[in-house]
Amino acid sequence: MKHSITVTRPDDWHLHLRDGAMLQAVLPETARTFGRAIIMPNLVPPVVTASQAQAYRDRILAALPKEMSFTPLMTLYLTEETDPNDVAQAYETGLIKAVKLYPAGATTNSASGVRNFENVRPVLEKMAEIGLPLCIHGEVTTHEVDIFDREAVFIETVLDPLRQSLPELRVVMEHITTKDGVDYAHTGGDTLAATITTHHLIINRNHILVGGIKPHYYCLPVAKRETHRLALRKAATSGDPRFFLGTDSAPHLDGDKLSACGCAGCFTATNTMPLLAHVFEEENALANLEAFTSKNGPAFYRLPENTDTITLRKSDTQTNFPEKIETENGPVTVFDPGFPVFWTAD
Repeated sequence: MKHSITVTRPDDWHLHLRDGAMLQAVLPETARTFGRAIIMPNLVPPVVTASQAQAYRDRILAALPKEMSFTPLMTLYLTEETDPNDVAQAYETGLIKAVKLYPAGATTNSASGVRNFENVRPVLEKMAEIGLPLCIHGEVTTHEVDIFDREAVFIETVLDPLRQSLPELRVVMEHITTKDGVDYAHTGGDTLAATITTHHLIINRNHILVGGIKPHYYCLPVAKRETHRLALRKAATSGDPRFFLGTDSAPHLDGDKLSACGCAGCFTATNTMPLLAHVFEEENALANLEAFTSKNGPAFYRLPENTDTITLRKSDTQTNFPEKIETENGPVTVFDPGFPVFWTAD
């Protein structure tokens, strides 16, 4: 049995850092391990212009502890009023690495998202022309579609027609949660990829609901049946370059999670790499961990790999992760996998 593995420093291709006191508290949890991260733009108000992205990047770097090295990779929030020229200029200057599409109402702070996809076609056409990736929260939001079916319906009714009409558009299916998502990712060429979160490799919908509601396991897209979780594990651990890590680590104050209408999101920045080592070891795929966390993402985004490394070590002593991260406004609960973990990340 391997007791240590050294991998190229990983990147997180889907991360929520929030702003203000929350940003100050959670940023070190990512920067301790990850070299870079695609930063989600769903602030209030959202990051929709190049100038707003620059200002947000400046706030992130100002919050970064001096002893840590970390590069935020900025994105713009796609709205029906987004200016294609502003997007193109932000990409050409290197400020942004992607544009994020939220269907309106799909998740936290998505009210400004897209309702009519024809209204954003000029932006998508410009992105296809210049090679700028589109990161998609892939769920329909119509009330008649069951929440557990919304990813599959989105692929069939929105994503596939979009890619058929704009085959050169580079698309990242973010936080896929279903076998349908895995299967569709396999159909794409070099213009289609998918991120998979840490928590969706570990929990299914039973973990949320059986024996009482577990608010800290509630996320969007919501965890699905066990058959889907197993399909995600197979894809993530396969080494297939279409799949890479996007934690979707999403901090919320405990008071906002533990309420009558609790927020969606799992906070996994603190312990993702030890949890992944556990999962990949269970699947006899530790040799593929580096591809998933450190190589496939940079390849799709056309960026160099990080030049430094981290080492994951396994011992006979159970790892005790912090239960909570404290902020000025209250605690944030760290994702608990529900089983003992014996890996640590240096």
